[in-house]
Amino acid sequence: MPYRQEPPARPAPARPQRGRWSDAQAFAALDLGTNNCRLLIARPQGDGFAVIDAFSRIVRLGEGLAATGRLSDAAIERTIAALRVCSDKLKRRNVTLARSVATEACRRAANGPEFIARAYAETGIHLDIISAEEEARLAVLGCHALIEPGDDPALIFDIGGGSTELVLIDTTRGAMPRVLDWHSAPWGVVSLTEHAGGGEGEDGRLVAYERMRGIVADSFADFAARLPKNVARPRLLGTSGTVTTLGSVHLGLSHYDRAQVDGLIVPSDSMRRISEDLSRKSVRERAQLACIGTERADLVVAGCAILETILDLWPAERLGIADRGIREGILRRLMGSPRP
Repeated sequence: MPYRQEPPARPAPARPQRGRWSDAQAFAALDLGTNNCRLLIARPQGDGFAVIDAFSRIVRLGEGLAATGRLSDAAIERTIAALRVCSDKLKRRNVTLARSVATEACRRAANGPEFIARAYAETGIHLDIISAEEEARLAVLGCHALIEPGDDPALIFDIGGGSTELVLIDTTRGAMPRVLDWHSAPWGVVSLTEHAGGGEGEDGRLVAYERMRGIVADSFADFAARLPKNVARPRLLGTSGTVTTLGSVHLGLSHYDRAQVDGLIVPSDSMRRISEDLSRKSVRERAQLACIGTERADLVVAGCAILETILDLWPAERLGIADRGIREGILRRLMGSPRP
């Protein structure tokens, strides 16, 4: 296999010319979450990198995990199929150094190690189950460049499928932010939907929405108590499918366009209005919205509940939106960026 999953002890020897990208070392980052499997392949360019290939697929690895404590056979099969696509891309792009990480679903599942072993045997991809703290730090490293300028502490959050990470940072000491505090809550769009979602009719859906908000608020309580008070200008940046989806709805896009969404800054009140509107709609009604569709229609409301709860504890007037995070953080580490 032409790529490595761990940093080499010394620079890789030069290889013969093998195609268009062989004249520059290629790096890869794979993020296997509770809901998505996402891959980026890039090569260094200036102070950053240029993406030469990418892949994203909703695999719902954590589907049913809350009830059984295990990854289901169907979820594993979906995920292995996605990892085979990733493996093929790694080979075709002659990747020389890669890191692949798995997050909350594999952290929690009793058969997580068994799945990791099978994934490696069948695809050659070694998944590293990372801690919630490393997940949070990688997300910060990947997206902090999009934080609005300012001197007060900033909050970065990542709403995942099985957990939500919150990171309070100081951006006043050099190019790399300093982590002041962080928190991981065991609620993401999949786990919260399965635990407390649903509801019949608009009234039932609103009751379920408030129930989800209460559950998330309780899970954030300790962190909320530690947050600095009376911050003059709270800054807030979100990286997740929830915020990019809601950003797309805010813009009224007919289809998702990363160029318009990544780096977008939206009034928080607009995000609240969209969240409250979606919480009243049925799954079928949500699916009819172009940037939500059938794949996200049943999960987006849980993301809205988490987002509104974050806005309660960190009342920023504007929300920055990042379509970048863990994968970009991994790539920056592989290419030598310092750690936040």
